[in-house]
Amino acid sequence: MANPIPEAGKEARQKLGWWYANRFLILRRLTQLSILLMFLSGPYLNIWILRGNYSSSLFLDIIPMSDPLIIAESLATGFLPTLTALVGVGIVLALYSLLASRAFCAWVCPLNIITDLAAWLRRKLGIRQSAKLSRNLRYGLLLMILFGSAITGNLLWEWVNPVAALGRAFIYGLGATVWLILALFLFDLFIVEHGWCGHLCPIGATYGVVGAKSLIRVKVEHRSKCDNCMDCYHICPEPQVLRAPLHGKSGESPLILAKDCISCGRCIDVCAEKVFIFTNRFNHSGE
Repeated sequence: MANPIPEAGKEARQKLGWWYANRFLILRRLTQLSILLMFLSGPYLNIWILRGNYSSSLFLDIIPMSDPLIIAESLATGFLPTLTALVGVGIVLALYSLLASRAFCAWVCPLNIITDLAAWLRRKLGIRQSAKLSRNLRYGLLLMILFGSAITGNLLWEWVNPVAALGRAFIYGLGATVWLILALFLFDLFIVEHGWCGHLCPIGATYGVVGAKSLIRVKVEHRSKCDNCMDCYHICPEPQVLRAPLHGKSGESPLILAKDCISCGRCIDVCAEKVFIFTNRFNHSGE
């Protein structure tokens, strides 16, 4: 019997067309690359759209944006960030708390391209083995980072932050960063499926908490149409969030409200039966 994992989404492509079966993936890549180009336009073209990096930046030299984790680390050390940084984190918190669960992870983070590539290769190579790690480990790491920063007085996460490091690498060259990124890629490919984003990343944990009550949600609109092909489970980086909405008891909410959902829309893409849709968190009606 052929391994079904490499064929995830094949039926959707055949039935609904290539664009439909990949549209949210393509839009995510365009968004991620557009943000990266906005960072690069300054150093390379002297057109400063986004000045800074993924931890702290200025949009058009006017609007500040600050990573909630680095601000939380700063506060934990006892250091009060500048007013600009505080305004920046306020803007980011407001945006992601309203927008969609972990939207940063799927639509902004450049490292997501690397981890998605590892997941795609796992499916293509038929790699089924995966070490077991608790998905709550990332929240433990988040608390350890904040506690460690408070004890040492240093921004501990910024020493190894692969997201910021990858962003800087595109401007200044990979250097030693290539080994960190390669290690994460190989970790995801051979050791733990969706290991970094799905189990370890404290930035993802932070945005999970921030967007826990966000407005845009994936919904199981047509539960009765599900034919148990498992394509959504094979493609989803957080497949545990699908179980209750998709296979729950009658009367349970068809919305994916779990904070771990990254709002990537891949379950919508690969479902040939059009079971899933994007909607708002107040739309509880369904089959």
